[in-house]
Amino acid sequence: MEKIKELVHRLKKELQDGFQVKVLESLTWNLPVRSVDIEYETIRKSKMDILMKMILIAFQEGSISDEEELSDILLVEPLFIQDLIAKMERTGIIAKNGPYFTLTAAGRRQLESGVFESEPERGVHTTLYSPVHQAFLKGEGKGPSEKVDESYRYADETDGWDVTRLGDEEMLDILRATGIESVEGEAQIVVSNIISASESGGEQEVPCIEFRLHQAAEDLFYARVWNTLTEQWDGHLEAELTEKEVKTWRKRYVSGAHTNLKVRKT
Repeated sequence: MEKIKELVHRLKKELQDGFQVKVLESLTWNLPVRSVDIEYETIRKSKMDILMKMILIAFQEGSISDEEELSDILLVEPLFIQDLIAKMERTGIIAKNGPYFTLTAAGRRQLESGVFESEPERGVHTTLYSPVHQAFLKGEGKGPSEKVDESYRYADETDGWDVTRLGDEEMLDILRATGIESVEGEAQIVVSNIISASESGGEQEVPCIEFRLHQAAEDLFYARVWNTLTEQWDGHLEAELTEKEVKTWRKRYVSGAHTNLKVRKT
């Protein structure tokens, strides 16, 4: 784990290498984030086997009331039939309609597509949400070894944090980005349902390093911000700081009159 001084030195060198820019100042502060537990369900999608397809077609086209009758029709051992029917009932693709087995809407859809969807499995994924970004942050950076005391100066301008405001789509996106969905051979594991989201552990802090820069050739002032969680330059924070403070920086760091103020877009 790098010390702050070492990290600042490395990033400063990166910023100045090959660019006509001057680092005017660097600051270190904490970005507040929230830990969120997302409870979800996944299903396994795989190619439907021949016997299952034959059973579904038999139920769709005939009036069959029990496993013995189906076994005689398909000339398959009753034990195999019983296991498959139990599995198909658990996954909700067949049901008893009076005395006969029938296909549900899910059963008709899966028969048509030839893809079987397994019983859902539950899981919980813990991730970090930034109210400042109004987005989840993906990363495993540990940050500098020393404690950072200052907090991000515009964090309080964010609308009140409420985990219930999170939408299913943004939670699905972060689950997919973290590898919850996968491919195993010919089978595909996909998130089928978001059950709930709850805050866990309260507010946490992500150290960030802010650099204020000046590009003399075009007389541009702008910010670069290194996010130690994502281990990347943070365009959202850079844009916010540049927009809010560029005029102050010009007055503070440059003497004399200046015209044609330019702001770098990040």
